[in-house]
Amino acid sequence: MPSPVGEENLDTLLASLHPHLHPAVYVFCTLENGKSLPSSVVPICQFQEAESLTLIVDQEQAKQASLPSLYPCRMITLRVHSSLAAVGLLAKVAQALAMENISVNAISAYYHDHLFVPCDRAEDAMICLQQLALQTDSH
Repeated sequence: MPSPVGEENLDTLLASLHPHLHPAVYVFCTLENGKSLPSSVVPICQFQEAESLTLIVDQEQAKQASLPSLYPCRMITLRVHSSLAAVGLLAKVAQALAMENISVNAISAYYHDHLFVPCDRAEDAMICLQQLALQTDSH
């Protein structure tokens, strides 16, 4: 089991990104407050906002449940175990992706950060992240 604390050193984090591109296509959905989540939908993430419940679900599950959805994307997991208190990792990652004109929606979980990028730019995002890690490792 990984250390419960995680890495905080930015250079170490960047050099150790080890991005992994998941095969599934995900979408962002909302569920009105008070509405029940269909039992066939198993979100990989949900967040309660004032307006509604935001869900990130497999695109096929959203279609089958007739959930309106946006932003078909692929998930990239940064397999480095980053501390929740680490400073600057997502800023550097987002900046590198922005330089390539790749949008990203990032979520930090306990062990890893997860990036949601447009399907048609997923491979470009992987190359960008691999280059970022190599550039950091060579300094």
